[in-house]
Amino acid sequence: MDDTTMAAGPPAAVLAAWNLAAAAATPLGTGLINQTWLVQAGGQRFVLQRVNGIFPGAVNADIAAVTDHLRARGVVAPRLLPAVAGPDAGRLWVGHDGGNWRLMTFVNGVSLERLSAPPQAVAAGQLLGRFHRALDDFRVPFQSVRAGVHDTARHVANLGAALDECAAHPQFDRVAPLGREILALAATLPPLPPLPERVVHGDPKIANLLFEPDGGPALALVDLDTVGRMPLPLELGDAFRSWCNAGGEEAAGAAFSLPLFRGAVRGYARAARGWVTADEVAAIVPATLTIYVELAARFCADALRESYFGWDPRRFPSRSEHNQVRARSQVSAARSLADQRAAADAVIREEFPPG
Repeated sequence: MDDTTMAAGPPAAVLAAWNLAAAAATPLGTGLINQTWLVQAGGQRFVLQRVNGIFPGAVNADIAAVTDHLRARGVVAPRLLPAVAGPDAGRLWVGHDGGNWRLMTFVNGVSLERLSAPPQAVAAGQLLGRFHRALDDFRVPFQSVRAGVHDTARHVANLGAALDECAAHPQFDRVAPLGREILALAATLPPLPPLPERVVHGDPKIANLLFEPDGGPALALVDLDTVGRMPLPLELGDAFRSWCNAGGEEAAGAAFSLPLFRGAVRGYARAARGWVTADEVAAIVPATLTIYVELAARFCADALRESYFGWDPRRFPSRSEHNQVRARSQVSAARSLADQRAAADAVIREEFPPG
């Protein structure tokens, strides 16, 4: 994220597209993909985002269709607001200075960097289950489709290629042993069965869930640029690898928390039991392990290529060093889950009993 851009605030021309030129705008959240501001005007609050260039403008039409569908089924979701002035009036996004901007209603919730207790995990699981079930009958074709999402073999191969091609990188001697460890771990992954695709969030990390400010239930999923279709266990694996890593993505000795996993699975089962198939249930733990390794491979490859993931220059001297920390955290958590595999499988059987 460009700290200078965030500190300066959004351009007045962008705010003017929604008749908000005089509004106050302050940075919101800690995301490293989209730049986000809280906009306050006349007692009302909105969320303004400069959308990362990896997402086309058409993704906003997908978000509008999904959020309309969710709200019609009683699931809280922000609403995109069309521009009211300027050349983009009537459109869900505004083009300015090479970027796409959008404004949406404010959902009064708080995001968490990590879960700290099983009741939070239960609440998160229930919300994700309601989200999935509400979109079960969503039939609108997506205008923005991400190719190769959770193509684990491709991400592992990309890491191998980076190790072959980036020997001149100044951090190579530190990255290479980590990369080889990840490749060896990938070779041990259990195969996932072919499964039907469901409509899913696509990036259900814990920071993309909003909770009641007073510590109550989970309210809504946000940052919906990634919504699309994929096998359900990969979505759940992506959620649980985030929710159940109590130390966070940048903890040196990250570990998989079985109590948080039990809470998350219990909450999800309350909302989705009887809807999830037996084959999908059986793939949850292997998929979680797969996502840990896949993400480790992606972080490690980008520690050499430095072309994709954002980084925090306030805490790390380089993008490479930030991504090395992220990759090591994923490896540590993956090994922790592998060591607890039997107990994790027992949790699945308990919450999704056969028949």
